[in-house]
Amino acid sequence: MKAAVWMVSAVVMLSACGGTAPKNESVKAEQAPAVASGDTRVVKSRDGSFEGEVIGTPAADSRFAQLKIGMSMREVQDVMDRAPDRSHSYESGKRWIPFYFGNDARRMQALFRGEGCLIFTDGNVWGGAGGDLIQIQVDPSGACYQP
Repeated sequence: MKAAVWMVSAVVMLSACGGTAPKNESVKAEQAPAVASGDTRVVKSRDGSFEGEVIGTPAADSRFAQLKIGMSMREVQDVMDRAPDRSHSYESGKRWIPFYFGNDARRMQALFRGEGCLIFTDGNVWGGAGGDLIQIQVDPSGACYQP
């Protein structure tokens, strides 16, 4: 009798833990940034030391077309001739890697209305370094900005 009770409780616990979570497509759609053009390109930084992404294609005469992966925030502001309209900082998953000393433990997202969003590295776990442009999202509607 005790063995049967133990067996039933073990089966109940395993069935509760062993299944896969149901897929909720509406949640995934909400989290995906809106993009003016569906193409994503992996691009080397100006100095070739890392890779970044360009999502969408900027208009040839736009200021976003002049941006390059690896630019600093100051260089971007000089090209854009203004500061971002909105920005926020958040932790990246690299924050929790033991002994990670890179400059990508935090990231900053900046919105330039009428152009799109930019993602910069925002420093290591102690707040130093950072400031490299790693992603350009062309989205004149501004829907790419997710605070």
